[in-house]
Amino acid sequence: MRNAVGTLDVPVLLRLHAAWTRDDVSSVLNWSRLLIAARESAELRAEDRHMGHALAKILNGLGIEEASQWTLSSEATFATLFTLAACRWGIAADEAAWGYLWSWCENQVLGAVKLIPLGQSAGQRLLDRLLIQIPNVVSEAACIVDDDIGISSPMQGIASARHETQYTRLFRS
Repeated sequence: MRNAVGTLDVPVLLRLHAAWTRDDVSSVLNWSRLLIAARESAELRAEDRHMGHALAKILNGLGIEEASQWTLSSEATFATLFTLAACRWGIAADEAAWGYLWSWCENQVLGAVKLIPLGQSAGQRLLDRLLIQIPNVVSEAACIVDDDIGISSPMQGIASARHETQYTRLFRS
């Protein structure tokens, strides 16, 4: 969370929130493109786009008409549509980032509970330990300058590239 999502997704999410607040669609597109470009494999890019499209459809159905143009856009990311919703619903940038990280933590723990013999109680204890770190991760992300946004996780990239081409997979990414 701290060294990957906290140094890429969250700093970009904070910038996306500011861009949506200013109705600066050009900046929104630039930050969304950066997120897609930073994904290490086709699988990770497809996952982010798929989640962005799905959220765009939901938001459009909830009356956020701006979301409709993102339902098929190749530049849609989950963070882009997440921050659109946060801005239109009056959710502050730091609170939106906390929610974004909470959902990320919950998904990681859920995957671990399903994949390894962790158990529900151990998963909840792990989630509790992760959640108390969220405010600090967001504070640190807010201090990252544009040129320092990014991650270096070559093993994750290699694993993802291998996963996207293997014969069978446990989860759809």
